[in-house]
Amino acid sequence: MPTESLAQKHCVPCKGGTPALKGAALQSLASEVPQWTVVHEHQLERVFKFSDFVTALAFVNKIGEIAEAEGHHPDLELGWGRVAVKIYTHKVDGLSESDFILAAKIDALPSR
Repeated sequence: MPTESLAQKHCVPCKGGTPALKGAALQSLASEVPQWTVVHEHQLERVFKFSDFVTALAFVNKIGEIAEAEGHHPDLELGWGRVAVKIYTHKVDGLSESDFILAAKIDALPSR
């Protein structure tokens, strides 16, 4: 039976005291979202490029809908023709599986 992809999973609220992902566990999940950069084993980052501001803004709104549905909210930076996304789990001050799930769901969005 094939395993469930990250984009098919749902974010799970993190409980206090849960350790942030590190090392091999982190790298295994990172390999499933190769367009994202893992920064200092603390956060995921990706910049999306667009032809204009309106398209970039529409993409931000699509991310917002996913974030609300999943109960997991990224940091977003909107500019003309670009959207920068940073994801990490605040409760663990680092990365959890939910961060990779959200990244995969964002990757699945039509970006144009």
